[in-house]
Amino acid sequence: MPTSFASQPAASRLPWLIIVCGCAIALLTFGPRSAMGFFQLPMLADKGWDRTTFGLAMAIQNLAWGFGTPVFGALADKYGTWRVLALSGAMYAVGLVLMAAADSPALLHVGGGLLVGLGVASGSFGIVLAAFARNVPPERRSFVFGLGTAAGSAGMFLFAPLSQGLISAYGWYDALVVMSVMMLVIPVLAVPLRGNSSSGSAVQAAYRQTAAEALREALGHRSYLLLVAGFFVCGFQVAFITAHFPAYISDIGIEARYAVIALALIGFFNIIGSLASGAIGQRYSKPYFLAYIYLARSVLVAAFLLLPQTPETVVVFAVVMGLLWLSTVPPTNALVAIMFGTAHLGMLGGVVFFSHQIGSFLGVWLGGYLYDTFGTYDPVWWLGVALGVFAAVVHWPIEERPVERPALQPAE
Repeated sequence: MPTSFASQPAASRLPWLIIVCGCAIALLTFGPRSAMGFFQLPMLADKGWDRTTFGLAMAIQNLAWGFGTPVFGALADKYGTWRVLALSGAMYAVGLVLMAAADSPALLHVGGGLLVGLGVASGSFGIVLAAFARNVPPERRSFVFGLGTAAGSAGMFLFAPLSQGLISAYGWYDALVVMSVMMLVIPVLAVPLRGNSSSGSAVQAAYRQTAAEALREALGHRSYLLLVAGFFVCGFQVAFITAHFPAYISDIGIEARYAVIALALIGFFNIIGSLASGAIGQRYSKPYFLAYIYLARSVLVAAFLLLPQTPETVVVFAVVMGLLWLSTVPPTNALVAIMFGTAHLGMLGGVVFFSHQIGSFLGVWLGGYLYDTFGTYDPVWWLGVALGVFAAVVHWPIEERPVERPALQPAE
């Protein structure tokens, strides 16, 4: 059943400084890692490494992002968002510099893999959206989560041509160094987001739990486990495309510039899709909406593989995939907040995202491994189609309501 939007007084209370700075951080942290695919071919040409080597670095990055998200989320819940975001900027910058200077696969895996992954984990959606949730009325959260997700999408849109332009003008090494300097702005932008789970204008009397108790409650909740399982698929699909689509475009004989166009279009239409997702999730069933998103992805990829692949079909694929790209994030995070409140949202949302990043690890790594084994990306594309159907099925029975707790200590 549709629910009405918040009243104008509620909207007027939105903390726009926090929202704008948080969106800028999401843009910066999501931008460089979404452009990693553009560095693959020039770096491998200079270093003489194979695609499995680069794919493993990106897989480590995604796994570190996923593993670090609940850890940094718990740290932000307890010690404050600003400290975690400041650490994000430092780790991200160092990781990009080490990736540029890597003279061995091991250093590439540490810099571009581990440190960049931890930098993203400590500065992206899980941390920023939890800070939003503490300061935004519940009836407006889905909308504001859509804004934060759209900002990350804008990072993808902006950094696709920016990274390609920097590589063309200065080379891949200097391009990575320039982006590392940009990451040092994050600690400054993070100042308005300072505070922990006990602060914020929207924090209410909460059900008292330790982090361990909250995690145990969530892992015993059927709807939460289904959400975790479904978000694995999101990670598999988007990480594979991010890391391997530029190389795939080259393999099928389409000009390299269409890879730049495609990823930029995905980023641009991702902004529209994320904003629309936040609004739709505020009005309609979030589990059903998520099921439709995953099913639509499978239909789209199957059509792209079966129809003739031309520059025009690449553009159409990018536009539609962009609308579906991160449209899963606002309703997914809103469901976690509905189920358990905001007291441990950074950690519990991080656990869901960890599942996403396990999927990302497998999507990126299998993309490189199966390509080197079979000489084609097709097996991974079709696996993504099957997983999309699986995700649609598991989201359907999710219950959109708070977990049952003692009446005298309600969750937010």
